[in-house]
Amino acid sequence: MNQTTMQAPYAAESAPECREFLTFRLGDEQYGIHILKVQEIRGYERPTAIANAPAFIKGVMNLRGVIVPIVDLRVRFDLPFSYDEGTVVIVLNVADRVVGVVVDAVSDVLPLAGEAIQPPPEFADSVFDTSYITGLATVDGRMLILLDIEKLVTGADMALVEERMP
Repeated sequence: MNQTTMQAPYAAESAPECREFLTFRLGDEQYGIHILKVQEIRGYERPTAIANAPAFIKGVMNLRGVIVPIVDLRVRFDLPFSYDEGTVVIVLNVADRVVGVVVDAVSDVLPLAGEAIQPPPEFADSVFDTSYITGLATVDGRMLILLDIEKLVTGADMALVEERMP
């Protein structure tokens, strides 16, 4: 074997994993979710309210015959909310369920190599739950907060899907 042939398998094994993230804005912050969780992006339409739902569940919408719960991430993250022409609903497939999340605007789809993603900071459990944050990346001088949207949406406090046994 020549030297080039021997290096090829090593180069393939050491190539950094690259994943694509849909980035969106909530207030002044940029967030990203794995693109494979995204079904579609729709303009914001006022959903049908459901009585006694938590404040972050804005209601439901009918998406081609499927009733989809709509979660406002601004409210979920305790941010003041307002809707404008840029407000959109990202329709997601999470935990075998379709869920819509309201965000201020969708920015871009970004490929990120594994080494570009830093682990989230650790906080005491009593401060707040960061288990749904998978990492942080710096893109064009701005911090991008990467979310495990499935973990966020399937959390006990969201009550959108049955908790799964590990």
